[in-house]
Amino acid sequence: MLDRFKVPEADQVIVPEHEVRDATQAIFEAVGLEADDARVATDVLIANDLRGVETHGVSNQLRLYLASYKAGDLVARPKIAVERETMTTAVLDGGGGLGLHVAPYAMQLAIAKAREAGMGAVNVHNVGHMGGAGYHAMLALPHDMIGVAMSTSGRATVLPTWGAEPRLGTNPIAWAVPAATMPAFVFDIGTSQVAVNKMRLAARVGAKIAPGWIAKPDGTPIMDEVDMPAEYHLLPFGGTRELGSHKGYGLGAVVHILGATLSGIGPGFMNASPGFHLMAYRIDAFTDLAKFKSDMDALLRGLIETRPAPGEARVVYAGLLEAEEEAHRRAVGIPYHSEVIEWFRSAEREYGLHFAFT
Repeated sequence: MLDRFKVPEADQVIVPEHEVRDATQAIFEAVGLEADDARVATDVLIANDLRGVETHGVSNQLRLYLASYKAGDLVARPKIAVERETMTTAVLDGGGGLGLHVAPYAMQLAIAKAREAGMGAVNVHNVGHMGGAGYHAMLALPHDMIGVAMSTSGRATVLPTWGAEPRLGTNPIAWAVPAATMPAFVFDIGTSQVAVNKMRLAARVGAKIAPGWIAKPDGTPIMDEVDMPAEYHLLPFGGTRELGSHKGYGLGAVVHILGATLSGIGPGFMNASPGFHLMAYRIDAFTDLAKFKSDMDALLRGLIETRPAPGEARVVYAGLLEAEEEAHRRAVGIPYHSEVIEWFRSAEREYGLHFAFT
């Protein structure tokens, strides 16, 4: 994550992983989730915080989910139903539940199908926010599989290239690929130039908005560094056509087609509910597993051994920095903004709980 989004040291409160994990699970159970679902939903958030993906951790997301439960937009104890199924595919009705615990259920089904048939793909509709897509893709790694997870974002916030009206969500997509000894390759991106959640982080820490991230309300890209404006639209990644925004726009459309349209949700330009597309590939259905993982090691080492450009310390690959950050934060704790700790104090009072770090 860019330095501009990180919590300034003066505002940091370091919390041990187990303490914030216990607190988050207690809050989920307080709003009605069953213990197992609360545990899984908590794990998604804390896993993102540990890996430094704070846009999809407790700071931004937990309070939004609680607001959705209070508004009746999420079902605490959903009844998940299989609507269509073949040997390699399935479509699930998520029962209106939060995607943090529905998506892992769907991914485990995709993994089971891949174990039998070599590949598995599961779509989900009638479901809430997935959280970090990378978490769900990574569920395939212990099974010696490649995982893919993507989700439409529901509400349209991203402009198409040359457009003045949002037509797509930030529509994240993630791939997770195992190696033998190197940290896994985990490529987890939104298809907008900047994630909505990063805009929330920027507002919390007072960061500037970089050129090419957003557009004015009339669709004109803002190509100067600016303070957070009151009104804006997100741009597809690339920012402008000259810088490749058609690529982000196209990928965002692909995620929408596979996650929403293929799930039966429809075009859903405005206020559509999210749709998920989760896949698992059993590696030994394609090639020798040991050779593949050894080849992945060679590939990933080759990437990081690339001679860096002037002024750059090193070359990395997707997932390496996150793996390093996870090891560090497990040892020393997770840095949260003091405002987030204040929010946890208010949650203590509201739900009659007690957290060790407050």
